[in-house]
Amino acid sequence: MSAARVYARRIAVLAASAAVTATGLLATAPAAQAAPPTPVSAATARTYLSSLTVKAEGSSTGYSRDLFPHWITQSGTCNTREVVLKRDGVNVVTDSNCAAVSGSWYSEYDGATWTLASDVDIDHVIPLAEAWRSGANSWTTSQRQSFANDLTRPQLIAVTDNVNQAKGDQDPAEWLPPRISYRCMYARMWVHVKYHWNLSVDSAEKSALQSVLNGC
Repeated sequence: MSAARVYARRIAVLAASAAVTATGLLATAPAAQAAPPTPVSAATARTYLSSLTVKAEGSSTGYSRDLFPHWITQSGTCNTREVVLKRDGVNVVTDSNCAAVSGSWYSEYDGATWTLASDVDIDHVIPLAEAWRSGANSWTTSQRQSFANDLTRPQLIAVTDNVNQAKGDQDPAEWLPPRISYRCMYARMWVHVKYHWNLSVDSAEKSALQSVLNGC
């Protein structure tokens, strides 16, 4: 990506955060916007969080994204990324290879709407490296593949690519969605996924999650 385009994209993301609509790029979330599976309630998330193992985050030694095979074929010619793009978008049209050729995507993390699939990343709510450091290092490759392509839990969501890249592999003590109104939902998603997959939390991560969930 050229420096000019990166700069332009960053301006667009900043504009999204400020709810600037003059460019026509941004819009309010459509009433019928598709979304990941609904996470557990804030009350249940607080209960789940209290039961998670709390320990210092493990090492990243040995970690590789290749140890979490994705995106796998889900049906026909459609892989996991394409399924999520179709699910989370509005009026998404796909070609014979299941690639999204048109549609729009509202990014819950920052409030931006995009009309090119190339501007959208599929975020692993629990980043793969974070999962590795929280217990997935002892899983089989099959388990890691299931985790990386989990469409049943709220683990995958289509968001602005620059925002996803800014998140990286940080946990909620280090990063939360810039769109404050989505942070409660994000914390519920995070805890739901960690609980289902029996992943640990570190003390700072747990405190950050408790703080968000107590404000829900």
